[in-house]
Amino acid sequence: MNEFVWEFTKDRVRKLAMKGLRLDRRGPLDYRDVKIETYVYHNADGSALVDLGGTKVAAGVKFELGSPFPDTPNQGAIMTDAELLPIANPTFEPGPPDENAIELARVVDRGIRESKAIDLESLVIEEGKHVWLVFTDLRVLDDNGNLFDAAELAAITALATARIPKVEYEGDEPTIVRGEYQGRLRLAEIPILTTFVKIGNAIFADPSLEEMKAADARLSVATVDDGSITALQKGGTGWFTPQEVKLVFERAIDRGKYLREIVKKVIGDGQD
Repeated sequence: MNEFVWEFTKDRVRKLAMKGLRLDRRGPLDYRDVKIETYVYHNADGSALVDLGGTKVAAGVKFELGSPFPDTPNQGAIMTDAELLPIANPTFEPGPPDENAIELARVVDRGIRESKAIDLESLVIEEGKHVWLVFTDLRVLDDNGNLFDAAELAAITALATARIPKVEYEGDEPTIVRGEYQGRLRLAEIPILTTFVKIGNAIFADPSLEEMKAADARLSVATVDDGSITALQKGGTGWFTPQEVKLVFERAIDRGKYLREIVKKVIGDGQD
């Protein structure tokens, strides 16, 4: 879509927003359909593909052996990166991650990390010497808006399906036996991210690509099963009033419960 068309579309979105309406005819706080597939990468230790209203994000999890950080000898580590593939959106360019990819990875990582979803001490193989490093790689395949929620769903589902590789020792050094596993990665929480945008005075949940472009402000909220809010990310130059933040929080908690049940259904009894 060229710049002229984008400006025309943004103007239309903003005019509709003044009436509380959306291009796709959803209600202001309605969420698009979510589809989740698991085990989409044969060589990954865990993987998932999420389709959120046409936004498609794949996540792959890989375990690698490493050394603990000096200040946390009794903990492993989790790391998240993201790649915005040019096939997903004509504005995405090949090469090193740009600021948008870096922000996406950080928001997803924070939602998982701050919820204490993964017990980092459980990733220790030999305290002070050998630990698991858990890498989650996100690939945006199609951008139809709200990459944050789609990426978080893909990441947490991939982690929930992840199997821990078997380890054998050669002398004092552990080595991974590829293709063999010793159990599942257990999650203490299933954090869910829900994103809202403000356009004029209207608040919309699960923004489409056009709404993301037209937004004055964006707020992403990570919640866990008991309704606690564990992380926030604000974007855009606009602001939310205290009443609007309260509305967003209430809806995020409610929507988080719904999406969490979808994830639980998809992963089955793997986390029991």
